[in-house]
Amino acid sequence: MNQPDPEALAAADTIATALANPQPWAAEPPGSGLVWPQSLWSGAAGIALLHIERAHSGHGDPGTAHAWLEVATSGALTAAPNANLFFGAPALAFITRAAAGTSRRYKGTLERLDDAVASITCARLADAHARIDRGEQPEMKEFDLIRGLAGLGAYHFSRHPDHPITADVLSYLVRLTEPLPAGGELPPWWTTVAPNGEPSSDYPHGHGNLGMSHGIGSTLALLSMAVLRNVAVDGAKEAIERICAWTDTWRQQDDAGAWWPGMVTIEQMRQQHVDPSLRPRPSWCYGISGTARAQQLAGLALGDEIRQKTAQGAMSATLRDPAQLDRLAESGLCHGTAGLLYSAWRMATDAPIPHIDAELPKLTARLTTQIFRSEPQAGLLDGLAGAALALHALGTGAVVSHWDALLLLA
Repeated sequence: MNQPDPEALAAADTIATALANPQPWAAEPPGSGLVWPQSLWSGAAGIALLHIERAHSGHGDPGTAHAWLEVATSGALTAAPNANLFFGAPALAFITRAAAGTSRRYKGTLERLDDAVASITCARLADAHARIDRGEQPEMKEFDLIRGLAGLGAYHFSRHPDHPITADVLSYLVRLTEPLPAGGELPPWWTTVAPNGEPSSDYPHGHGNLGMSHGIGSTLALLSMAVLRNVAVDGAKEAIERICAWTDTWRQQDDAGAWWPGMVTIEQMRQQHVDPSLRPRPSWCYGISGTARAQQLAGLALGDEIRQKTAQGAMSATLRDPAQLDRLAESGLCHGTAGLLYSAWRMATDAPIPHIDAELPKLTARLTTQIFRSEPQAGLLDGLAGAALALHALGTGAVVSHWDALLLLA
């Protein structure tokens, strides 16, 4: 893996300095406009995570991190049934756990948040198992990372991997992959809704989602990490194999390397064909940044060297393809260059991949140019805070707060 990159760290420092003052955010009433403080996607919670990571690594002021944490926790706590990893009690639990680190700071607050997240998770699990018992296909929000149980599982796995609630979520994810009685040609995670998560006449038969943010990629990544960290889950390897068998069916190959579609429709299922023009941009949410890393983790979990090499080759080919890089017009973690950079760096930490290592400095320079030539928003998934976290990781060569559990990249 590359040595720490001083230029990446300098860029992260510049962004963090620009985002150091939470007072403009604190002056806004909670929920004003489209930004909620509790949002890890675009609110103060995501910016707090940047300063938490910097403080833990010795590159930032703990007081700044605490000030942002206070803004993120302002207003009434949202613990409604639809609260998720990126909004409400689970999001606040995630950043509070990151802030506490190995200390006992925030102990009482974290215990109360843990109770709230456990209650939300148990209710969601009960609904999910009842749906499976009825033999119905799921909605995307049941299991995905952004709104569903994969996201709640990511929190529990990072917070307390040996806790019963973590085992319960992982066991549900295994069950999610088991064939339904009337599933027919469709995989059991085939959703009943459109890619936006809502029923649509354009998708009368739903779709199969391969992405990391809203699809089966997050289940594959989380179960693979559980196997790699020796967290006992009955049937986990078999579930990984079932997912891989399906994603292998849809793996494509062209001059730019292997790639996976972001989603599959019923018509594509019946034709067993995806048009090359539908190759997704190489983003974390639906593209190579997420799908290749999930495949690499699965290969590591299964001891499947061919799968690992395929995933690593796909990432390497993407990094060397200007046409693919140009499709990332944004700088953020979810849809942009920061997600590709961070995923590539993570993949390179788990395997000696000279072709990936060689491309990281150029991609870092590309990201910093994108950031400083535009005016992106401040938040985590699509904004400056997330880009700065990616740059900080490359700049220091480490991640201390485990913030990347949010993306299921590590």
